[in-house]
Amino acid sequence: MKRITALLSLLLVPLSTLTFGQSSRPPFQLTDLRRLVSLSGPQISPDGSRIAFIVSRPDWEKDKSKQEIDLITVADGTRRTLTFEREGIANLRWSPDGTSLAFIAKEAGSKKGQIFVMPMTGGDPVRITRSKTGVVEFSWSPDGRTVAFVAQDTVPNPKAIEHHEDAFRVTDNNFTVRAALQPWHLWIVPSTGGEPKRLTQGTGSLQTDQETISPLAWSPDGRSIAFQRFPDVWEGNAWHCTIAEVDTAGGDVRTLVAEEGSGHPAFAGDALAFSRARNGDLNNGNAVYVRADGETVDVTRALARNIQNFRWLPDGRALLLSGELGTHVTLWRQPVNGEATELTLGDVHAGGRNLSISASGKICFVGSTADHPAELYLLDSLSATPRRLTNLNAFTDSLTLGRTESMKWIGPGGFNEDGVLTYPAQFTSGQKYPLVLVIHGGPEAASTTEFESLAQLLAAKGFFVFQPNYRGSTNLGDAYQHAIFRDTGEGPGKDVMAGVAAVVGTGMIDTTRIGVSGWSYGGYMTSWLTGCYPNAWKAAVAGAALNDWVLDYTIAYYQTYDLYFFGGSPWTKEYWNIWREQSPIEMARNVKAPTLIMGDVGDPNVPIINSYQMFHALRDNGVTVEFYAYPTDTHFPGSIVRRTDVYRRWVEWMERHLK
Repeated sequence: MKRITALLSLLLVPLSTLTFGQSSRPPFQLTDLRRLVSLSGPQISPDGSRIAFIVSRPDWEKDKSKQEIDLITVADGTRRTLTFEREGIANLRWSPDGTSLAFIAKEAGSKKGQIFVMPMTGGDPVRITRSKTGVVEFSWSPDGRTVAFVAQDTVPNPKAIEHHEDAFRVTDNNFTVRAALQPWHLWIVPSTGGEPKRLTQGTGSLQTDQETISPLAWSPDGRSIAFQRFPDVWEGNAWHCTIAEVDTAGGDVRTLVAEEGSGHPAFAGDALAFSRARNGDLNNGNAVYVRADGETVDVTRALARNIQNFRWLPDGRALLLSGELGTHVTLWRQPVNGEATELTLGDVHAGGRNLSISASGKICFVGSTADHPAELYLLDSLSATPRRLTNLNAFTDSLTLGRTESMKWIGPGGFNEDGVLTYPAQFTSGQKYPLVLVIHGGPEAASTTEFESLAQLLAAKGFFVFQPNYRGSTNLGDAYQHAIFRDTGEGPGKDVMAGVAAVVGTGMIDTTRIGVSGWSYGGYMTSWLTGCYPNAWKAAVAGAALNDWVLDYTIAYYQTYDLYFFGGSPWTKEYWNIWREQSPIEMARNVKAPTLIMGDVGDPNVPIINSYQMFHALRDNGVTVEFYAYPTDTHFPGSIVRRTDVYRRWVEWMERHLK
């Protein structure tokens, strides 16, 4: 592989002429992670007058999040708390008439979530389900009299399992699985509570072992429910999903959309919208299709990019889309017939998976800016500009933050590429600074100019922070995303090096002090870059790094999902070499950079065996390496204490080797 050197410039004024000066305000610090408030699941009432949303605050002493449901009045911004000391809050849903709010939560002493309905005229929430396995998704019927919900089947032979008659057949499960899993199925129950009625059964499932599930879609007349149906419970087979429907009166399940990879059904009158990888190619972004009058059309074909989320607009003639456009997360109005129009959001990033629309067309979402974390925003109409309704993270406005801006350059193959550059918090013109790369995971994701805690922690220590996008990223259209096919390491590596050359070209970087880091696929890129360009880096942090594609295919939950990167199995003659050639472990003997390795012991996504391989490879070749494992079964430590520890080690490693 040839190292990419010179490349291009920024589209802004010459950066070396800027001076931000010194400030007496403190920078963003590790203790500030404990103060960040998270907002999620906003739901605007049907009349657009109120918004309910979930607020989560870190509790450092108990190492958990304190959750509550807050209600804000749109007209004057007054906010009040609706729930206290409830855990596992999720899936806020207004009743169709706006008189009640339903949600999933756990009762004291229980690990299973149930549906609660809260009358908005006053009174305590009432539990309407008593599922032994808990509820994972639900939806109100159009008339508000019934609630459809999804729950996992109970184990059919508990006494045998207790007796250790518990061997299970290995199929497409990941290696962390310890028992045969039961499928998730569809039920309905009166919205006032009562005896539930089962609507689906069998080996097919409405959810996978990795909690993949899409919303339930009632037909406008309330006689049937559409849902995403998986062939079984395993995430590795999730891409074979279709859309099915079943009558609420009971009966056989019918296939509604047979094309594999279809999901997220949503009705507007007789029209059905759903998402699917464009043209069925999993290397493309997700498109939105609409089926009406016997014809199915990709209404987003002109955008030709990944759509994160969509909602029908009230008139039923257009949809609201969300997705990345370069380094910005934006919204579009997409007519069923016609071209999409981008909404005017300014510097606000619209959290694509947190959208809600009222019957009058008001839109609420959780958004952020480069210098302010998540808050609740409202668009009074499609032509309005975002109005911020909360200030729950106001403390960040009193801190000195590193300036964050977008960069663009021309990459290998002529691609227009981009990334995000964050300046040292106390930047002074004329000085040269060390540089730390923080590479996003996925690879189907993107770095944007939203507020980023890790970047600000590094900026506070005097680093430039560069977050490059690379082929496979979801922000630059299908051609760029698709370019990772059969080129998972070399092509993305050249893209990143082209971005580094652009940053170095500003004249502000000390080229003797550059570090590279990332988690998940960002960890993969870190391992690849340190092995492929060993002289470029003075330090590396590889978190949950995928170091061996063959291992990933064999024991991670992706299983056959990985096939779309290469086209065929690593255990067949035709594809034997490419899986191994694109595995960073094959270049481990080249690595020189002192490397910090981290991972979770029970990670089903990128099994920690990948990290053990690299640790022993580097140590046995005399490379300075440290390896820390977190005793949790997640892909990234979710608790505030462990997350803080990850970031502390990350930043300290770069300080130790670059300062």
